[in-house]
Amino acid sequence: MAFERTSSQAFFGTSALFFAASVALTTAWCSSMSAMGEMPMPGGWTMSMAWMPMPGQTWLGAAASFVGMWVVMMAAMMLPSLVPTLWRYRQTVGTAETCLSWLTALVAVGYFCVWTMCGVAVFPLGAALAEIEMQQPTLARVVPIAVGVVVVIAGIVQFTGWKAHHLACGREPSGRERTLPADAATAWRHGLRLGLNCTYGCAGFTAILLVIGVMDLRVMALVTAAITAERLAPNGERVARGIGIVVVGVGLLLIARAAAGLG
Repeated sequence: MAFERTSSQAFFGTSALFFAASVALTTAWCSSMSAMGEMPMPGGWTMSMAWMPMPGQTWLGAAASFVGMWVVMMAAMMLPSLVPTLWRYRQTVGTAETCLSWLTALVAVGYFCVWTMCGVAVFPLGAALAEIEMQQPTLARVVPIAVGVVVVIAGIVQFTGWKAHHLACGREPSGRERTLPADAATAWRHGLRLGLNCTYGCAGFTAILLVIGVMDLRVMALVTAAITAERLAPNGERVARGIGIVVVGVGLLLIARAAAGLG
């Protein structure tokens, strides 16, 4: 009993330290980017400088900087819902504490490796869109409406069977996973599987984050709360649908506001 208590204290203590560090780094990054200001665009909106290289910085350097902060940001946002999943993993693997700690860390690394690849794919797309919007003022004017449409679609996704499937996969381990072998290859594959399932299930939230608030701490906090609630609440599907109603409403409001501005 004493061993189990010490093990759980070490696990949750380490998790809390990583979470606090990721929140602090994300806050510092957002503050530094906000201090640089945003670029006013036709249509009454402003473009985030996250898609632009800093003075004297190459595009490769800008991409590396973005991906690095993306990973830190994802750690801050996903750890509240990931930690219980890692704890369930630890309970499926019976092995010595030292080995278990490394295996758990390997699962987490695999999980965030998937999110890293997501950031690698996101940056060139975001940078390319930003470049097009700067060169095409007519297109830039309709961006606020496009943002509202993306938010509405993200809200609708919350009601789909696809969303329910990935949410269930993230909440309940399968029978095979209850007897996971204690080896590095299995831990790595398990982490990749968790990461893929999470990126699929959180695709709508990720889209919202990218189009509304990739540097906005308030949007990050709301998205984090939504992801954590639907994954940890007793009735996750009902929570997901409730969130979907709110998100669709926000998207329709954004579209109406943008349309009024164009008029």
